[in-house]
Amino acid sequence: MTKPDYPVTPAVRFLREHNIYFEPKLYDYVEHGGTAHSAACLGVAEHAVVKTIVLQNEEKKGLIVLMHGDKQISTRNLARTLGMKHIDPADPKQANKWTGFWVGGTSPFGTKTALPVYVEESIWALDTIYINGGKRGFLVAVSPQALRSLNPVSVNVAVDH
Repeated sequence: MTKPDYPVTPAVRFLREHNIYFEPKLYDYVEHGGTAHSAACLGVAEHAVVKTIVLQNEEKKGLIVLMHGDKQISTRNLARTLGMKHIDPADPKQANKWTGFWVGGTSPFGTKTALPVYVEESIWALDTIYINGGKRGFLVAVSPQALRSLNPVSVNVAVDH
């Protein structure tokens, strides 16, 4: 068996175990380049690049929100939707502890701890999404339907940058 020319991360193992078709997409990672950089490198719309954001609720419990690359999360609207007073970004060390991934390389697939996943509803309408494959500089192209393996809850919490 030949060795793949992309990293075999916990996310890749998850996708394989769940028989989810994916196309590996490698690019040169740049610190603070964000989704604009990865989209430009891959020649795709930033709207189709989906960010995996690790947040925490008022009880310090983790959750993941999947958001379009060209949008931000209204944590106020998310908190209201979830019946909470506030939702905050997780500390990067805590996010790593929950997911097993580093900031810039966080995938919703294959996390160390199962966290509730919320997906911006308009993501379902895309043909293909580009989401982190578990390592900086590595995205996977998948159908949005691949997200169903995470049992996500759809939300409407996107705001423009």
